[in-house]
Amino acid sequence: MTDFDEDVVVIGSGFGGSVAALRLAEKGYRVRVYEAGRRFEDEEFAKTSWDVRRYLWAPAMGCFGVQRIHRLPDVMILAGAGVGGGSLNYANTLYQPGSAFFTDPQWDGIADWEAELAPHYATAERMLGVVEQYPHNGPVERIMAGAAEDLGVGSTFRRAPVGVFLGTPGVRVPDPFFDGEGPERTGCTLCGNCMVGCRVGAKNTLMKNYLALAERRGVVIEPLRTVTELRALRGGGFAVTTRRSGAWLRRGRRTVTARQVVLAAGTWGTQQLLHRMKASGALPHLSDALGRLTRTNSEALDGAIATRVPASLEFTRGVAITTSFHVDERTHVENVRYGPGSNLMGALATILVPGDLPLHRRLGHLVGRALRNPVRQLRLGSLRRWSDRGIIALVMQTADNSLTLSLRRRFGRLVMTSRQGHGEPNPTHLPQAHRAAEAIASRIERDGGVTAEARGSWPEVFGIPLTAHFLGGAVVSRSAEEGVIDAYHRVWGHPDLHVVDGSAVPANPGVNPSLTITALAERALSYWPAAGETDPRPAQ
Repeated sequence: MTDFDEDVVVIGSGFGGSVAALRLAEKGYRVRVYEAGRRFEDEEFAKTSWDVRRYLWAPAMGCFGVQRIHRLPDVMILAGAGVGGGSLNYANTLYQPGSAFFTDPQWDGIADWEAELAPHYATAERMLGVVEQYPHNGPVERIMAGAAEDLGVGSTFRRAPVGVFLGTPGVRVPDPFFDGEGPERTGCTLCGNCMVGCRVGAKNTLMKNYLALAERRGVVIEPLRTVTELRALRGGGFAVTTRRSGAWLRRGRRTVTARQVVLAAGTWGTQQLLHRMKASGALPHLSDALGRLTRTNSEALDGAIATRVPASLEFTRGVAITTSFHVDERTHVENVRYGPGSNLMGALATILVPGDLPLHRRLGHLVGRALRNPVRQLRLGSLRRWSDRGIIALVMQTADNSLTLSLRRRFGRLVMTSRQGHGEPNPTHLPQAHRAAEAIASRIERDGGVTAEARGSWPEVFGIPLTAHFLGGAVVSRSAEEGVIDAYHRVWGHPDLHVVDGSAVPANPGVNPSLTITALAERALSYWPAAGETDPRPAQ
């Protein structure tokens, strides 16, 4: 087949997909992007997380927001939705991982990754508008610094690198990043609602950089289109079938053909599609390594909360994540905030229980704590002004643990499931996270003169960790026996199919992975030839 509807179809518009869209358009390809989520203008984001139709993603129920929540037996996953993917609801935090990430055995020796990715990290930082250190100092930042000191790790405290146009608060100016080629921007007002969707226009989402520039170069982005089938065509190329996201009737099923396809639907979306297409025979040469080395960034979401709003402590003012410290050499802790009124995610929080106990004893501990002081626990557990009263602790590790994902049949349907994989068992709790949460609670009491307590999460009580950074499962490898894609992000057995999202990441970075996903995508796309030119990459 030589006559295709598109040169390239990109599935997903997050950090990997947006890089692919822009760089391929610059190289002269006809590019179409499919995104399952909706498109947002700044004023269309939810004002608070209680506006569930604009905040949560549950399309079958009419909710087309930015926050996805997925569940597997071994983990609960927080992800993004919408044109711009995870950039719409991430905490705009852009760290580079340490050296151990680049020498993980899964990909060590394929390339000198740290050296080879260095210029692509620099490009990603420029494109995403990284401010190297968050400049403002408020109560939360002082509490985090104090907690680090109390834990004996004060030297590891640092200000977060953030992708935000700080500017003059509330003042709109011509594009300050791309010589006027990008959209106008508004200075950050420090409202704290980065993860609900930035209504100000200060957050450097992908619609403010990569995707805006890609559309200027002719890329077509189709929102609210869910890819249901990706089939290899005899003689080359692919047929990509989509339907309207969330539609019960009139699904608007359409199929286009493309010479090449870039998968960038996020780890959940990419893995789900690949698993289903492997099972159906639509992609018959997919590696049996699909689903292995699925990572959770070895994360926990704990925190600390006060019984009332401390008069002297303004917890909600600032961008979502502003500081971090290391509890030990492999455990990284960041403060996280929501803005005033965004209290919905507080429903996941509960009493911190010892994670090394069996379930019945964890439940007994929780009930016992609640009964010993029910008034205090009711005040701590109330969602009223939850974001004003607490600090979330996002804890990440470089530990070598993983899950293996596969399909199983449930009620007549194939669904993804998980089991423990290579390395250490995926943790159901992190003692380091508990220590950090307790240190933060102690500092809130000391600095605010209020009663405060460390908090955990309901999933953690039941032995299910939370992660905001679901990674891997279609990882870079030396061969099809060891992974799903080669060093150029081409799928083994289907070299015109490419994976450039978080599912390609082979190890736990121990920091927020968005910058790394962007840099990996920049590197992968740099090897593509210009349209019509000879491919310089070696054949598989």
